[in-house]
Amino acid sequence: MKFKSVTKDELETMPFDDIAYIILKEKGKKMKINDIFQIICDELNLGPNAFESQIGDFFTLLATEKRFIQLSKGFWDLRENHTSEINISDLEDDMEDEVHDEEDNEDDEEERDYYDELDDIEDDVAENDLKDLVVIDEKYEDDIDL
Repeated sequence: MKFKSVTKDELETMPFDDIAYIILKEKGKKMKINDIFQIICDELNLGPNAFESQIGDFFTLLATEKRFIQLSKGFWDLRENHTSEINISDLEDDMEDEVHDEEDNEDDEEERDYYDELDDIEDDVAENDLKDLVVIDEKYEDDIDL
């Protein structure tokens, strides 16, 4: 649908996001939100007061509508113009990196197991040193001969 082929009566009954979609589709390039909304206001003869009072609502409308995508520096475009491409060789490289990382982690686990065993041995020795330890409550201290 061409923007210029839409009658003013049709425009008045259309929601702003549908009008914005038609504008971006026809332009075929990204646009600033102010420019898009200014075109809408001009075509509907809404005037400068409507622009200032409704630009925030228009921003929210585009931000919540899945057909639009916000780009850097205040530009907006149709999401359909920004599809992501998946490069299989990049995915394979990532998988190889993960395999190498897992192998490195296995080596770390073996080292960690050795040191954990040493800690357990040291803990056992330390526990044997304290086997004759007696804890005395202060209130009974006078009753015990040391």
